[in-house]
Amino acid sequence: MEKQYTRETLLVSAEALKDKLGSDNVCLIDVRPAEDFAQGHIPGAVHFDLFGLSLIDTTEAPLKAFMHMIHHVLELRGVSENKEVVVYENNSGMRAARALWFLDYFGHPNARLLDGGMQAWKAAGFATTTEVTSPKGAGFKISEHREVLATADDVLQSLNKKDVSILDTRSRAEYVGTQIRAARGGAIPGAIHIEWTDNLDASGKFKPDAELKAMYSRAGITADKEVISYCQGGYRAAHSYVALRLIGFPKIRNYIGSWKEWGDRADLPIDQPSEQK
Repeated sequence: MEKQYTRETLLVSAEALKDKLGSDNVCLIDVRPAEDFAQGHIPGAVHFDLFGLSLIDTTEAPLKAFMHMIHHVLELRGVSENKEVVVYENNSGMRAARALWFLDYFGHPNARLLDGGMQAWKAAGFATTTEVTSPKGAGFKISEHREVLATADDVLQSLNKKDVSILDTRSRAEYVGTQIRAARGGAIPGAIHIEWTDNLDASGKFKPDAELKAMYSRAGITADKEVISYCQGGYRAAHSYVALRLIGFPKIRNYIGSWKEWGDRADLPIDQPSEQK
């Protein structure tokens, strides 16, 4: 099936990536757990597992310090605005999406996600290696795009606005509050629930453009509104950010503090959606 996304340059196929291997103009980053990387990875890839790096206080000073740290580590992994950056994991998952979102935030002009990840790479019959490529540090001149990031205050100010949709990308149990992963369970008031895994097909690649558009439209998530996505720590939310970017949504923000911040703060309102909602 033809995918032909509105912003298809956000993805790269295994076949297209193979043709780029060995180029000095490509920085390839494996964001899987270290043990997965050690067992075999795409030749030339460097490793950066950012899964444990989360922010639970989106006030100005912690946010600034956190983004400075991420920028610095990306530079240590060889990221430069002059190189194409390709990130990947086992499939088109939330780790790779979070890395791509960071690159979007920092204004990288040429960043992509390997659609289908290692599963697609192996399915195509391409080789892996256990040889480690030492990263060569680089300078990454950034232009921060604050409009793709939401803080708790941004979300609070957006509640009840008709031109803003809040998208809950967590599991159904987290959304209705039967699984509680913060001081409180539940959802941000007015949030629409579409679990992030619904963005993917059975092979672990993003669903085709038409399927994604239909799925979000049925739920009331439309491109004429700004969308703020959230989850527990901004990973699954980043995945839905990428999915919506792919299908041409112009205004999307990832609430990077997500439920861990919102649910822990007693001063912020919550909703208790019913199972029937």
